[in-house]
Amino acid sequence: MSQPHAIPVSTHAVTPTATGIPSGKLGMWVFLASEVMFFTGLLGAYVVLRAGHPSWPGPEGHLSVPIGTMNTLFLIGSSVTIVLSLAASQRGALPRARWWLLATIGLGALFLLVKGFEYSEKFSHHLFPSTNVFWSCYFTLTGFHALHVLGGVIFNLWILSRMFDRVVWEPGAHRLELAGLYWHFVDIVWIFLFPLLYLL
Repeated sequence: MSQPHAIPVSTHAVTPTATGIPSGKLGMWVFLASEVMFFTGLLGAYVVLRAGHPSWPGPEGHLSVPIGTMNTLFLIGSSVTIVLSLAASQRGALPRARWWLLATIGLGALFLLVKGFEYSEKFSHHLFPSTNVFWSCYFTLTGFHALHVLGGVIFNLWILSRMFDRVVWEPGAHRLELAGLYWHFVDIVWIFLFPLLYLL
């Protein structure tokens, strides 16, 4: 039986640009390029500082690998769910797209909750950014990343709020693809942070 909500999303004319790439997508790629440079600088500084400290990270600088692994699985899973949301949206199955996007938001929120628990545990053991170079790097890298995850969760919530009315949704449906690009970037950054901080 055909699903009553599975109506293909109508295509909207896209204003031609000199590059042939829609302005929104080009803007997102430029923004992500600047973010790549930002995190590359932070990761480069971390590598240099670590190379200069043979006893890195010190006796108190141990992180929980199971917690880091759990958060990694949350973000990898959220990359899958946002792809499924986009695919459902492109088929016109908005109810399913909403559920997948809600799952993405939920997994992102779980990541932040676990990170908050991890921070509180460190603070309870009197480990702060000022404790030593390692903890300064740890809180800086993971803190900036967590802020980006929070930004992605808020952006996804805004997109989700527009998916309940097809008339409102269709003209801006392409924004879900932009949100997906940003979310994948956030996940990739964590894929670098996890082994650098937790495993190596």
